[in-house]
Amino acid sequence: MAKTIAIVNQKGGVGKTTTCVNLAACLKAEGSRVLVCDFDPQGNATSGLGVDKTAVSATVYDLLINQTPTVEAIVETPYAHVLPSNKTLAGATVELIAMPEREYLLKHALQQVTDTYDFILIDCPPSLELLTLNCLCAADTIIVPVQCEYYALEGLSDLLSTIRIVKRSLNPIIELEGVVLTMYDGRTNFSLQVAEEVKRHFPGKVFASVIPRNIRLAEAPSHGKPVAAYDGTSRGADAYNRLSREFLLQNPIHTERKMMSYGL
Repeated sequence: MAKTIAIVNQKGGVGKTTTCVNLAACLKAEGSRVLVCDFDPQGNATSGLGVDKTAVSATVYDLLINQTPTVEAIVETPYAHVLPSNKTLAGATVELIAMPEREYLLKHALQQVTDTYDFILIDCPPSLELLTLNCLCAADTIIVPVQCEYYALEGLSDLLSTIRIVKRSLNPIIELEGVVLTMYDGRTNFSLQVAEEVKRHFPGKVFASVIPRNIRLAEAPSHGKPVAAYDGTSRGADAYNRLSREFLLQNPIHTERKMMSYGL
């Protein structure tokens, strides 16, 4: 059964989609069965994995509103399987309001394919509203990318408050998987100070692997590739490879499955 991880931060531009796409691709390269659920109406995770979001036959919108079987919307790519999204999802919030169990529609959709994958990564929209609530209700854990900038911690209290409410009333199993420091520049005292501040706020929950500022990371989405496929020798590719291995150490299901497949 898949472990479902929501990659969430209500601030935009913190490396949320970049982390979702590249972590997924690295986990796939390590032998895991990975599904990326693009739950952002911008559809950047979809295009970042090489899928034309304007040409897909079904999207996550259809899963929620039209009850399309989940397997019919999945697109296979060399880097991960994808549940695509596009701008039609933007209107779903209004349509969801009147639907029964509106907070659990994504969870019900993903449960249809949970036995097919080891990990399902959800790229959440940059907001705290009904779409993000669906992500949090579907997730076992969350990963929070935090940009190494002056306002890094601004708004995180709202996110954590929302998660506490979700845990108390809607999804009692949800936990914080970890915080990923993004756009890190180790040459500056400022990045170091932000890193220390984040670690102070999230003791024991900050990944040791940090994601640097790297031009290859910025260029890769325009080519429809994760950075490891675009430039596997780049600092960005190395950082996400290290993050994926650290993540797998926290989630030994992958190693156990491979050992079983080899009869060990």
